[in-house]
Amino acid sequence: MDVLELARTQFAVTGSLHFLFVVLTLGLAPLVAIMHTRWAISGRPVQEGMTRFWGQIYVINYALGIVTGLVMEFQFGLAWSGLAHYAGDVFGAPLAVETLVAFFLESTFLGLWIFGWGRLPKWAHVACIWAVTLTAYASAFFIMVANSFLQNPAGSVVSGGRMALTDVGALLTNKALIFAFPHVLGAGLFTGGMVLVGASAYQLRRRTEELEFFTRSMRMGVYTATIGIFVTLGFGYAQFGGVPEGKFDGDGAAALPLALMMEAGHLLALVVLLGMLPLVGVLHRWRWTHPILMAMTPLPFIVSIMGWVAREVGRQPWMIWERLTVADAMSPGLTSGMVTASLIAFTAVLGLLAVVDYVLIARAVKRGPREPALGAAPADEPRSPALSY
Repeated sequence: MDVLELARTQFAVTGSLHFLFVVLTLGLAPLVAIMHTRWAISGRPVQEGMTRFWGQIYVINYALGIVTGLVMEFQFGLAWSGLAHYAGDVFGAPLAVETLVAFFLESTFLGLWIFGWGRLPKWAHVACIWAVTLTAYASAFFIMVANSFLQNPAGSVVSGGRMALTDVGALLTNKALIFAFPHVLGAGLFTGGMVLVGASAYQLRRRTEELEFFTRSMRMGVYTATIGIFVTLGFGYAQFGGVPEGKFDGDGAAALPLALMMEAGHLLALVVLLGMLPLVGVLHRWRWTHPILMAMTPLPFIVSIMGWVAREVGRQPWMIWERLTVADAMSPGLTSGMVTASLIAFTAVLGLLAVVDYVLIARAVKRGPREPALGAAPADEPRSPALSY
């Protein structure tokens, strides 16, 4: 491959690996927040257990995923300085806001939530996890603002050979954004729901003693996955109305992931609608269904990656639609050896992080909800009765 194809491959591989973390974060955050709210209202031990167990899985995924996001930021400067030079005044603004939201606000609230167990007042503690959820969604919003600008450079003009921002409102209400953002959130909910379903199926098949815990988790996962898959499909189809004519003609490779993604989405919707949702009350007892549910757990991740690839490849050969080509956006002076070395390094690091992430999550699921580390007070520091609930 020439240097351009290598650079495209590098970004595709690292972007896909990073999105594996993102889509689960978006799915689990609101579910953990709902669990915590239920616990605060009811005070039931099973709700506390669900909050701590699924919250611990969320923290594992977030902690490793935040590192992969740093690699994505590096690549813009390393391989795509032409994009920064031509449109950095527009494209860089939402990325800067996203960085502030994700690395400062979201991380701060998550830290307060993790270390505030038994220390913060009840509703202040609940507010922290809802703040984590809102900032995670805000982070996704600004990333999609930046990506949608590449799809449709709204709110900007070319002046002096560079793009300048002229209308913030147009940038934030881009027609390429208003349907794409809910589409991504739906994919996250579907993914988070199916992780709950698959993990619960694994424990229930083992005839776990935590029957109520994983029955509740499975039901919550089925309802969430149902909402997620239909939001994803609905807003996915809505995006076609805003796709410029011939957008998928520039690179024939775009057609394959787009066909596969749509068919997989249809199949998953049928499975949820005809199989999982009507049987939600008995799935926990039908052990023969549990291997099927476990096998379905990776599918939302695969479909999400195909959707991302279809969106990006369909824009080729443009980096910014009809404004800047990918070739012009690439950093000057790059050689095949340089890009190959960074491709190997980035893929190895992100691939290792992905493996570690899923191994740690699998171990947590296998261990079950007994005495999760999240929320456990140190032996020499008992939880304050006044702040327990």
